[in-house]
Amino acid sequence: MTASARQTGATGQATTRRVTRLIAAKPATDGAGVRMKRLQGVPDLRSFDPFLMLDEFKSDDPTAYIGGFPDHPHRGFETVTYLLAGRMRHSDNHGHRGSLGPGGVQWMTAGRGIVHSEMPEQENGLLWGFQLWLNLPATEKMVEAGYRDISAEEIPDIELAPGVTGKLIAGHVAETEGPGRAAGAAKTAPVYLDLRLAPGAAVSLPLPESHAGFVYVYDGEAAIGGAGETEAVGAGRLAALSDGASLAIANPAASETRLLLLAGQRLGEPIVQYGPFVMNSEAEIHAAIDDYRAGRF
Repeated sequence: MTASARQTGATGQATTRRVTRLIAAKPATDGAGVRMKRLQGVPDLRSFDPFLMLDEFKSDDPTAYIGGFPDHPHRGFETVTYLLAGRMRHSDNHGHRGSLGPGGVQWMTAGRGIVHSEMPEQENGLLWGFQLWLNLPATEKMVEAGYRDISAEEIPDIELAPGVTGKLIAGHVAETEGPGRAAGAAKTAPVYLDLRLAPGAAVSLPLPESHAGFVYVYDGEAAIGGAGETEAVGAGRLAALSDGASLAIANPAASETRLLLLAGQRLGEPIVQYGPFVMNSEAEIHAAIDDYRAGRF
């Protein structure tokens, strides 16, 4: 397999990650009535350091998304919005404006505070994408807010094995680096990969051994893990992974499998969250609320 790992554990054997928990997507509503699936930020998996939340929104029914996400505040983390189909426009109180199309990514650093909106730029058709919340280390929580729009053309397509291709949004895989840049990248060093596996295809991917990681299968079925510890993961399920130097994934189905692979360095810091504010202490949350109410975002 072309992207096999070379790192080894204390026994001299390569450490292959295994599934430690399976989380089923939970129906959720956010914004102005947008219906979605929530994978993280639910009672089964409140946080997975350094990741805070993962949502999937997918519908061809305009009533499920037309209300969008009007003005709302954030502080202390980053949002990564990845669109598979449809169009969304975004704006914020710092003067940023942009449009997100199929295959594109918006990487926003809320930092010390931002008020922004994400609204559909369509009245019908399929809208399908994901939003990830990535924590910022304590030293970066009060950086200036900002964002970067990443077009589909900027995201490299990589071939990882026969029948296995990926779009690398962030991180370093198979001698390729993704364009995503987190403000806390020196600490979290995120890997974000959208994988496609043809029927019968398989791959072993190297990952930084100490990174926390999970896989979300959004179409088809995947078999995850090494010999003797393979777990079947169906669509709509998130598989939390053990630590290890490599991740083995296979497609046992007769149709294509599509999944997201996320990994990041744990921060190991206190997480105190109040809605759209994620800080390290209750006092910092109270300060965030006061600053927002006083218009200091």
